[in-house]
Amino acid sequence: MDFKKLINSHTYDFLREHPRLGRRIILLGLGGSYAYGTDNENSDIDFRGITLHLSSDLLGLTEFEQYEDDATDTVIYAFRKMVKLLLDCNPNTIELLGLDEDQYLIRTELGGELLDHRELFLSKRAAKSFGGYAGAQLRRLQNAIARDSMPQPERERHIYNSVKNALEDFERRNAFAEKGSVRIYIDDAEHPDFEKELFIDASYQHLPLRDYHNLLGVMNNVVRDYDKIGKCNKKKDDNHLNKHAMHLIRLFMMAIDILEKGEINTHRTQEADLLRRIRTGGFQKEDKTFSAEFYELLADYEDRLDQATKRSALPDHPDMEKVGRFVEYVNRRTIDGDF
Repeated sequence: MDFKKLINSHTYDFLREHPRLGRRIILLGLGGSYAYGTDNENSDIDFRGITLHLSSDLLGLTEFEQYEDDATDTVIYAFRKMVKLLLDCNPNTIELLGLDEDQYLIRTELGGELLDHRELFLSKRAAKSFGGYAGAQLRRLQNAIARDSMPQPERERHIYNSVKNALEDFERRNAFAEKGSVRIYIDDAEHPDFEKELFIDASYQHLPLRDYHNLLGVMNNVVRDYDKIGKCNKKKDDNHLNKHAMHLIRLFMMAIDILEKGEINTHRTQEADLLRRIRTGGFQKEDKTFSAEFYELLADYEDRLDQATKRSALPDHPDMEKVGRFVEYVNRRTIDGDF
């Protein structure tokens, strides 16, 4: 696939014509399966990039976070938003800094300098961020398997455990205890198609409405993901299961490289065969559950991530002073038009 020829086609004219893009784009690279080296004949083509702000964003009142073109699966982040995401080692964005050289379609001088400073954004936060994304993939995988292989009461119990874990994680990050409490539990169903059903009792005093909305959203997202998978047709469902399983292992691979080596390796050249085997159902049994071999592989990567986190020489957090100096340098050049 000639990606440079593709982005020069009329379909991608927005890259050249949109006032916030054009010569302001400092990096544009492959995303998704083509970036990971796990693409097949049915893979979508995704591009991810970074664009500089307008001077009015930095000195005036205009704001801009990202540009999305749904038709081409292209997302281009504003520099400031990208920096904030990189500081948390966000897996969806930090992978842009770890592509192979030939996977960058646009790389300006400032884009190259950002890549040269990628170590500024590497910290032990990677364990939490990648671990969180891997956990989400695992919940999706478990939810789908539970739906197909368990009686309804057991499936509801599984969803309960997933909701409970998500709720506990949310409460750790937000100080809700002094405002009240929420209890989730399983009881005889009121829904006519269920035997057992999840219920919630909530008691809060003077809790901001938006915080309560976010709390409910965390729990609803788990149930929604479960139900969404349930609506897939069988072939598509199998593809989703194997794709979730592949991304689960891939996230562990990337996190371990960051923590052990201080490297971002998005293109998984050495493990491509293993990841492709997972994606094509090589670890899936006839009943659509996964083999003991897969769960042994998963347990091994979980242990490796735990050990890598404990032994990592990376700082607990990025050096904000150094990051601030680099951001200021880029912003000054942006205002001066020196890009």
